[in-house]
Amino acid sequence: MGVYPVTAIRGNANGRDPLVSVSHVRHFYKRGASSNLLVLDDVDLTMHDNEIVALLGRSGSGKSTLLRIVSGLMPPTSGEVTIDGQKVGGPADGLAMVFQTFALFPWLTVQENVELGLEAQGVPADERSKRALAAIDLIGLDGFENAYPKELSGGMRQRVGLARALVVNPKLLLMDEPFSALDVLTAETLRTDLLDLWCEGRMPIRGILMVTHNIEEAVLLSDRILVFSSNPGRVIAEIKVNLPQPRNRVDPAFRALVDDIYARMTARAAPAREGLFPGTGISMSLPHVSTNTLAGLVETLAEPPFDGRADLPLLAERVQMEVDELFHAAETLQLLRFAELAEGDLQLTEAGRRFAQAGTDERKALFAQHLVTYVPLAAHIKHILEERPSRRASIIRFQDELEDKMPEEDAETTLHTVINWARYAEVLVFDGETGMVGLDTPPSAAQE
Repeated sequence: MGVYPVTAIRGNANGRDPLVSVSHVRHFYKRGASSNLLVLDDVDLTMHDNEIVALLGRSGSGKSTLLRIVSGLMPPTSGEVTIDGQKVGGPADGLAMVFQTFALFPWLTVQENVELGLEAQGVPADERSKRALAAIDLIGLDGFENAYPKELSGGMRQRVGLARALVVNPKLLLMDEPFSALDVLTAETLRTDLLDLWCEGRMPIRGILMVTHNIEEAVLLSDRILVFSSNPGRVIAEIKVNLPQPRNRVDPAFRALVDDIYARMTARAAPAREGLFPGTGISMSLPHVSTNTLAGLVETLAEPPFDGRADLPLLAERVQMEVDELFHAAETLQLLRFAELAEGDLQLTEAGRRFAQAGTDERKALFAQHLVTYVPLAAHIKHILEERPSRRASIIRFQDELEDKMPEEDAETTLHTVINWARYAEVLVFDGETGMVGLDTPPSAAQE
């Protein structure tokens, strides 16, 4: 593979078609005979040579779906994608993808895994070996050509995935959260090495389009960031990153940009009383957030240095949470009226402060009150059970009801989340073996 001239690989875009053009792309997923789920809505994207563009958003924003549409692995429901001026109508030439999972064949050596794409292209064995060894050397795995994936660390396996992508000499490299499965230090090393190769012009590519939900990662790596909303995915902001490489996380300009993106990603969150999550009534789709996480976040917010109000980037650093996980927890606190989330800040309400100061029993009672009052599904389940002499029902009864209103996976997550919250609050009991859910108070006690 060797070193590629910067001017040849990372040329000026003047006078050329855009490297990637996405025009008015919409995409639906089928979720039943009579309804479809809109995951992307009127998405436009233009990407030129010599760019790293990050698609930044939370789970459910359609980022990975868009990446697969760009690659040609799935067609959009409507809209058009072109690569170098050629309309994409199937798996596109000149592209390679690095996935979140390592996706290596365990029975093949490092070199054999790297050669797979070349073999599929019909490249002769001698040429395959030469190019694979050059790619392995380029990404820092020289000496491990004959090792098997089980002998490698996670970071080394992801380097193999990168070498496998680069060896086919793609014009565009697609990356779907390539560092999210790695520990913090390994991910940081890989980001730095990737940037070094890119800035030195040593990779045979003209651009990188990557998906991430890590705000700092997007600012560290990219020239432009497209921020996506969720349910459905729309581009709500396009941010040009004018900071020189290498970038420093503690640089005030870097921190200011991170803060601005946090604010943009929370600016559209309406006050809790207007309904935060998609849907209304029992059709609210709820994320999986444990009561331990919620309690820990409230306690952290209540303590110095935050004293009830925190800037989300600082809070994320303190509690060591990914942005997606932090947003889910923060929005759940808002839904329960324990906190208010807006413009990149999370602030405890009076109820949230009481929760932080309360003992175990008082916390449970307060949580139960807010759960039944502000989470319609919890109130609905409680009402149905109260009308039954046995005060019990199969969980399937509620799951079937939810699946009429949302995708099966969302219905299952939402139902189990609410049941777990209600079990903590001692509102409901659940028997995992029988699948029966019931009121925590026995019939005799309720009648007294």
